[in-house]
Order: sequence, then structure tokens, then C-alpha cells
Amino acid sequence: MPISAPDTLLDVRALDAGYGKIGVLHGVDFAIAPGEVVALLGPNGAGKTTLLSAVSGLIRPSAGSVGFGGRDLTGRSPRECARAGLVHVIEGHRVFTQISVQDNLELAGYDLPGAARGQRIDEALTFFPEIAAKRHERGGALSGGQQQMLAVAQGLVRQPKLLMLDEPSAGLSPVLVDRVLNVIGQLRTRGIAVLLVEQLIEKALAAADRVVALAQGRIVLQADTSEDNLPHRLEEAYFGRGVAAPLV
Repeated sequence: MPISAPDTLLDVRALDAGYGKIGVLHGVDFAIAPGEVVALLGPNGAGKTTLLSAVSGLIRPSAGSVGFGGRDLTGRSPRECARAGLVHVIEGHRVFTQISVQDNLELAGYDLPGAARGQRIDEALTFFPEIAAKRHERGGALSGGQQQMLAVAQGLVRQPKLLMLDEPSAGLSPVLVDRVLNVIGQLRTRGIAVLLVEQLIEKALAAADRVVALAQGRIVLQADTSEDNLPHRLEEAYFGRGVAAPLV
């Protein structure tokens, strides 16, 4: 269902984006309410990562708009987006391996006053006691799962209004996947919205309030995750547009 303007945090309208002359997204429209968890699903190559990048300022849209908290963030830099409370945790455990966990988190809050930065770091680490216990160890000494936790904690240092997570389960064991995704429920209780790109569909649907499905750079389905027969509807949405690819 459409989200009314007063209840909208992120408002993406008629968004086109791509790389050079290669168009990837075509007229994408969707919205996220404060504190809402939305799963962004689609086949490989559907444009999920491109959409997150266009929203967070990593790439510039060629058309359309990105509204956030009543502000126009279209084409703004990632720094400006993060300062507004729109934080993107990109895929692939992007942490600095040669410096400590503490220093990784300090860098995430580099522009904050010292006392506020320290408080936010402590708050972020409450979500991940596994890495809190290793805050003085090098990032490279952490396991893959712990590095993913650190990447999410870096995003939390920014105290986001919306946290965008790009495939946080990639390369993790089932236990660590559950540990990372469990944080989403905790964020929801604190009123933080989440846009989740996830290859594990069942886990994504279990964590989310709504699903937005992309295929060939276009929205093909928006639905509440409580709706009946949703996995079948997703398959119909993808294959109904001739997308012969696995649902990931």
C-alpha cells in the first residue's frame, strides 16, 4: 500500500540510474516509513545494489528523486546522506584490517565530537558482544562473520534513521547469519528503519515488514510479508517478466 507523506522517511520516485550509458534502474518508485523493515529482493542483476548506491549517493541518478525525512537528497554525496541519517553498509565486510576494531569505529564517527563518538561506539557494540570483547584487536584478526558485525556496527555509529544493508549474510555460517539478522529486530524496536538486500529469501521475509521486488531494474511487486502465498507471488512476478534466473 502507498505510504502517506507524513509517515514517509524514504521516498524514491521515478528513479533511473546506471553506469555510463548502461541503464540499470528504470522508473523505480517505493517508500519506507520510520522504523519499518523492508526486504529488497530480486534475481542476480536485477539492480538491487545499484538502487542502494543511487539512494546513498555512491552513484548519481540520471532521473527521478530521492527524498529523505522531508529533504531532497537526490545526487547528494554519501557523506551528506550519512549526516542526514541515511547509512549504507555495502556488501563484502569492508573494514580496515590493519587497525583495531576500536579504530575502525572511530573512523566511522570521525566527524563527531570525541565524547559523542565514544558514546555511540559503546552503544553500537552493545549489539555485538563478540566484537566488543575484541575491540583492541586488529580488524584482520576477526572472522568473516565478526568482520560483518563490525561493518554493521560502523553504520550504527552514525545513529541512522535508515540503515541499508547489502547482503549481510554473504559468506557467513547459518549461526552467524541469524546473529547478524537478529540485530534488525533490535533496530526496529528502537525506531530505526532498515532496507535489507538479502539472498536468503526466507530469512529476509521473516525479518521484514514488507517486501519490494526488483526484476530487470523495475519494481515488479510490493507487498506485506504477512500476505498469503508470498513466495509464489514473488516467483510469478520475476518469471512473469521473463526473468529466467534463480530467486536470490
